Amino acid sequence: MKKIKRKVAFLFLLKSTVFIYSQVVVTDSLQIPVQDTLKIQQQQNRISEVEEVVISGTMKPVKRLDSPVPVEVYSQNYFKKNPTPSVFDAFQTVNGVRPQLNCNICNTGDIHINGLEGPYTMILIDGMPIVSSLGTVYGLSGIPNSMIERIEIVKGPASSLYGSEAVGGLINVITRKPQNSPLFSADFISTSWGEYNLDIGFKNKLGNKTDVLTGINYFNFQNKIDENKDGFTDVTLQDRISVFQKWNFERAEQRAFSFATRYLYEDRWGGDVNWNRSERGGNRIYAESIYTNRAELFGNYQLPLQEKIHFGFSAVHHAQDSRYGTTSYIAKQQIGFGQLLWDKKLGNHDLLAGASLRYTFYDDNTPATANMQAGNQPEKVWLPGFFVQDEIKIFDRHQLLLGFRYDHHNIHGNIFTPRFAYKLPLSETSLFRLNAGTGFRVVNLFTEDHAALTGARDVKIINDLKPEKSYNINLNFVKKFYMDSGSYFGLEATGFYTYFRNRIVPDYTSVPNSIVYDNIHGNAISKGISLNADLDFRSGLKLILGATFMENTITENGITEQQMLTEKVAATWVVSYSIKPLNLNIDYTGNLYGPMRLPLAGDLDPRPPLSPWWSIQNIQFTFTGFRSFELYGGVKNILNWTPAKRIPFLIARTHDPFNENVIFDPTGNAVSTPENPYALTFDPSYMYAPNQGIRAFLGLRFKLN
Repeated sequence: MKKIKRKVAFLFLLKSTVFIYSQVVVTDSLQIPVQDTLKIQQQQNRISEVEEVVISGTMKPVKRLDSPVPVEVYSQNYFKKNPTPSVFDAFQTVNGVRPQLNCNICNTGDIHINGLEGPYTMILIDGMPIVSSLGTVYGLSGIPNSMIERIEIVKGPASSLYGSEAVGGLINVITRKPQNSPLFSADFISTSWGEYNLDIGFKNKLGNKTDVLTGINYFNFQNKIDENKDGFTDVTLQDRISVFQKWNFERAEQRAFSFATRYLYEDRWGGDVNWNRSERGGNRIYAESIYTNRAELFGNYQLPLQEKIHFGFSAVHHAQDSRYGTTSYIAKQQIGFGQLLWDKKLGNHDLLAGASLRYTFYDDNTPATANMQAGNQPEKVWLPGFFVQDEIKIFDRHQLLLGFRYDHHNIHGNIFTPRFAYKLPLSETSLFRLNAGTGFRVVNLFTEDHAALTGARDVKIINDLKPEKSYNINLNFVKKFYMDSGSYFGLEATGFYTYFRNRIVPDYTSVPNSIVYDNIHGNAISKGISLNADLDFRSGLKLILGATFMENTITENGITEQQMLTEKVAATWVVSYSIKPLNLNIDYTGNLYGPMRLPLAGDLDPRPPLSPWWSIQNIQFTFTGFRSFELYGGVKNILNWTPAKRIPFLIARTHDPFNENVIFDPTGNAVSTPENPYALTFDPSYMYAPNQGIRAFLGLRFKLN
């Protein structure tokens, strides 16, 4: 009898230990933060999954597998496998998401989702639309990594919940809760190119009910490197500091109240290696110099009512002072946003309703805010809206989601965006999701298209631009396999199709030396399939593999062609191996991209019209044998690949950036001459990938709990 009691006690203790362990250990599985836990049953070793909670798909907390909307989730630990100085660069190993550089000189860029350009991606911080429009290029820089808990990604239109700009998808950066953060943390990394990045985080407790988390990021790169010998810097020089602080207050009945602030200052420049500050804006030596000041405030307050009602708010001030050679771009943008959200469960209905108001002030020194009769006229846009969503549980674990949003733009009028989703569980380890919805985007070209301000291209706007609209449907399948050996295999496949009306596409080819903007007289289509696989072996080997096969086309006047700067094939991988006796982790990360159309500067331009297949690969070794320290190092871009290889030149006419020796015909087009046989003007827009070669890196992390 005593043996039986001891056996029962042992089994109970073992089950409890495994369950507790599963609640605190986050695995590095596909979309990394999904928590897989072992649940031991008598008579059999059965495995079940405890899912991490996500919020971006339905704007309310829900377990990832229970969400009718597919949400990809990436933890801070995932991005540590390929450490980067900014969130923008961190997406290099995320399947279907690509950081796109848009300028060879100042290295600004945007985030592509399934081949769609950056303006179609909404960027949120803690669910608030902080990074948008003018800030899209710069807002993802300087978010301290110590502040990030995870990043959630929704692919496909989400305008029925989030409004304008959520056309191709959204990225939601979730910051840490102060009470769950370490007392102090620091992460310092440097590279053989002379890049230095420091992240510091620390928390304080003010009284018994207030927790404060502070994060500081500093990045510095001041080396004038010109590996391709064109006389211009290969990588932009930067000096950036960002300070982030988040406050969390304990309230009665566990009602939520938190707010955060962030300030960013950045000084970046690229161009002729002989340039210095005294040449800023001059016509002797060419460079692009950008000063950015950015302040943000956002938060969430739960009203002291019996009903569950939250008020979310955000405010942004963005000031930019730029010089692109002699071209001056001085802009200011201010955004205020408020949203009331009501969450209510009634029987098998899970209701969500909200009302929002967004105000945008934008002013610059370009024709974007100019009026020939009235002079300068800053853009002032009011965008009120309301939405309702109903998640209905039907049958056995089936879910139906219906959503609808109405917005009123003070220029474009009424905008309607419905949404539909259905979740069909096949078993405890597999399910189908069907999603359909619409998206819309209100456009300000000068705040989004960097090429419009650089080089010698003229900007031509043909007609009054109409808001873009998209219609999307995607089918998602998830299957998980649990092996008797303790290994795990996960598979996720998503087919997507998006149809665009009023698509605005910059035309680089119809009129030489110009960028022409107009709503297309036809349609644009984005379609494809995305595959993700996650293999986790008991031996310590983990593989996270992704591939996306897509086609992004534009059809106008009966002619269909591939969109500019969009690849047809993309792949990413993370291969990790842990050698526990040596306290050593090895991470091999990389990506692979197929050819994409590139913007040539004229019919005689000798540069290839398509990019080659290209890949950036990295390897990292991390030693975890110290109690509070981690030492890591490795090599980035081990293939030493850059887009400047095997082409005549990357930037057109770096020796004549002010076109002093270019002869133009009466219509303004460059003419072929012995000095200029290809009839080119200075143009840095032939850009699709990082121009930074192989480099070693070394870093140190410290954490005090």
